[in-house]
Amino acid sequence: MLDSNLVGHITFTPTPPVLFTPTPPVLPPLPPGRHDLGIAAERDAVLVVPEGLAEGSAPRAPVPLMVLFHGGGGSADKILPMMEAHAARHRFLLLVPQSAFPTWDIVIAGNGPDRERVEAALAAVAARFAIDPGRIAFAGHSDGGSYALSLGLTNGHFVTHVIASSAGFMSVHRQKGAPRVFISHGVHDEQIPIARSARVHTALLKDAGYDVTTMEYNGPHAWQPPVVALAVDFFLSP
Repeated sequence: MLDSNLVGHITFTPTPPVLFTPTPPVLPPLPPGRHDLGIAAERDAVLVVPEGLAEGSAPRAPVPLMVLFHGGGGSADKILPMMEAHAARHRFLLLVPQSAFPTWDIVIAGNGPDRERVEAALAAVAARFAIDPGRIAFAGHSDGGSYALSLGLTNGHFVTHVIASSAGFMSVHRQKGAPRVFISHGVHDEQIPIARSARVHTALLKDAGYDVTTMEYNGPHAWQPPVVALAVDFFLSP
């Protein structure tokens, strides 16, 4: 039997709002802005808290959470422009882990330290905020999109939405749940041609019964602001 950690399983349960549980988040909420979570000495996870979540009773209300994964050779600073303004506008928490090495462990050799970092970062967020169990997205671009697809489909017991931009592959050994999936890819992507990536992923996921939205756009291997806006609408729509 496969070790659940080795196939990417993350042990995590969103903290329900106080209305439904006598056990609220145990730490005070963080104020608005960017915060290092203290889970790693180098390349720490970053949490973006929008305005309005640390006022009055709002921190104990359920808040949507998006986990955003950077591309190969990337960092939190490089990927944050993709989603930070949307998090501020729509008031969702934006968690940006960083890989221990230049890209994610699953790209190099399989699930390992990065899965552990994501698990620790999620626990750190849940200790301070009640997370909406119906709005938890794994998102990313390039290698980060591949990581979002792979971890998101593996952890559908709590991931509700997967947003993959220009993803090259998905590595799923054990599927859980049925997250809704948004795949976007440039038709002129020379780094990761769409014919062997997004179109293949879409067909496989639809055949498996997933709810998949695919957006092909006239562009190269780069995320596009209008398409990202559509992905955010997909995440937050009823």
